Amino acid sequence: TGLHAFDWPRSKAINYMLNNTALSRKNIEVEIDRYITTPAQALAYKLGELKIKELKAKAKKVLGPKFDIRAFHDIVLEHGALPLNLLELQVNDWLKS
Repeated sequence: TGLHAFDWPRSKAINYMLNNTALSRKNIEVEIDRYITTPAQALAYKLGELKIKELKAKAKKVLGPKFDIRAFHDIVLEHGALPLNLLELQVNDWLKS
């Protein structure tokens, strides 16, 4: 987020990651360049992660001991890439059945 929110130059972002991760310099440079050119990709990735975690918690709550992580995994992947609202509908339909 420092790149865009704090207007960091590329070099500062690279140095930050060198000091705070175990990634190689080359890997960091590729990742930073990706964040520079496609900032929404990281945001979309994180939003998707949070939604899937939310849906998993809901499924665990609704199904209790009947919750099966493999079945949840299958329903999340069943239709490939989906907008998050459609994924939520898929999971809700699965929970009703």
